[in-house]
Amino acid sequence: MAGRRVNVNVGVLGHIDSGKTALARALSTTASTAAFDKQPQSRERGITLDLGFSCFAVPLPARLQAGPGPGPEAGAGAGAGQLQFTLVDCPGHASLIRTIIGGAQIIDLMMLVIDVTKGMQTQSAECLVIGQIACQKLIVVLNKIDLLTEEKRQAAIDKMTKKMQKTLENTKFRGSPIIPVAAKPGGPEAPETETPQGISELIELLKSQASIPTRDPSGPFLMAVDHCFSIKGQGTVMTGTILSGSVNLGDSVEIPALKVVKKVKSMQMFHTPVTSAMQGDRLGICVTQFDPKLLERGLVCTPESLHTIHAAIVSVKKIPYFRGALQTKAKFHITVGHETVMGRVMFFSPAPDQFDCEPLEEAFDFGKEYLYQEQYLSKDSTTAEEDKKSDQPVEKWPKQQWALLEFEKPVTCPKLCLVIGSKLDTDILANTCRLAFHGIMLQGLEDKNYTETFLPKLKVYKLKHKEGHVERVIDDYSVIGRSLFKKETNIQIFVGLKVRLSSGESGIIESGFGQSGKFKIRIPGECCSFQEGIQTRISEPSPLVQALHLESQRVV
Repeated sequence: MAGRRVNVNVGVLGHIDSGKTALARALSTTASTAAFDKQPQSRERGITLDLGFSCFAVPLPARLQAGPGPGPEAGAGAGAGQLQFTLVDCPGHASLIRTIIGGAQIIDLMMLVIDVTKGMQTQSAECLVIGQIACQKLIVVLNKIDLLTEEKRQAAIDKMTKKMQKTLENTKFRGSPIIPVAAKPGGPEAPETETPQGISELIELLKSQASIPTRDPSGPFLMAVDHCFSIKGQGTVMTGTILSGSVNLGDSVEIPALKVVKKVKSMQMFHTPVTSAMQGDRLGICVTQFDPKLLERGLVCTPESLHTIHAAIVSVKKIPYFRGALQTKAKFHITVGHETVMGRVMFFSPAPDQFDCEPLEEAFDFGKEYLYQEQYLSKDSTTAEEDKKSDQPVEKWPKQQWALLEFEKPVTCPKLCLVIGSKLDTDILANTCRLAFHGIMLQGLEDKNYTETFLPKLKVYKLKHKEGHVERVIDDYSVIGRSLFKKETNIQIFVGLKVRLSSGESGIIESGFGQSGKFKIRIPGECCSFQEGIQTRISEPSPLVQALHLESQRVV
């Protein structure tokens, strides 16, 4: 489609006062309604309180104008005249990390802004963590180089560049480009006549790093709304980024959190009227008879395409920079899409013999049995003392783990959306990462009574170990055991479960024996091996270790 602007969303993230808004202003030619700290509180405090959006466009580079062919970029921009960079200016203040997480989910490329005089700081580190979860490409911008004395400037830039290269070494962004700039020479109070430094070079770098994301207009329309305001005589405008599908003038759209359906009266992209828009586009939708105070941010979608859920099953990965264990029954701030709610977590894993199985990325198998975990299993979740006591081999961890998340209030979201668990109540001045885990939502539970209707289908069990004794040998394949059950225990419940003898043999509980809690064990295999192994221990009762699978109690 000749003349179409192809949109790439660029996140501008970093620590407070690193100069993100000044950088976005220096890069932008067109400001959206939300750009450049227009909120009164932002201007008073001198910090960005919410997501700001602005854009600039360049001729589409020749390398992105290839015709149809293999690969995600081929043909995507064929005939397109301009490449538009939409800049998402995320707040740097620690208490606003919910907003940063929301912003990171709608960006294609990330600019991490670093104050060259200070280097990596707590929030810049958290932004880097979010980038690793949500983005594929990174540019590091060393800002405020004008504050360095001219004779020492290059040496200081080189030193900080090496530091940042080392920081990125163990991340997915290893080898990412690093560029020095001065977005606002002289600081915020300096006259506008001061020319920014390094901006032309940064634009060229953005052009070289940009790839046209695969955009799919099919499927249900879904837009992440980040601002909502009224225009006198027109109606209410919802601005946001289209996450999936497409929308046309006159379409009906739903605000699922409010169960409200409205018709699209008009649409704009950066003050330019349009009749249609698709995935990846930055859009303003105007509707009538809707109070903007009802929706600060959230989702707008094709009617009835999204559902509100009370709990969810998610795949889980711990964020390595989070200190301490992730405990079952603990509460976390759960960010789902643009919503952050409190939620309680229960971790579970495959059975130990399934630890090496390849993970299922976008599905959950309800036909399998899963092992309840007191905490997320990782190298730093057990102590050396615990390792000694455990039957599980040291350094053997499951390739995939899951969690049941139970929300304190319902959330509205699409399937397979990004989930981030955080401890946002941690002291914001503490030099520690508050982001604990991330994952993909695999199953949302819509029924309010999910504990009765759904959880029984989730086969999560606890692994328990009990020790008893071998009392006597009946024949080459059978022994009588005791001291494992009380006399009133219904042993039929445990028939078929496995036991292991200290002499190495494995057996199965075949039946009860008498009325005192004794039981009969069947030992399959070669009789001579069993006889030799057990006879050495008859004089001293042999310990018997039994692995029991008992259905776990629901975590509330």
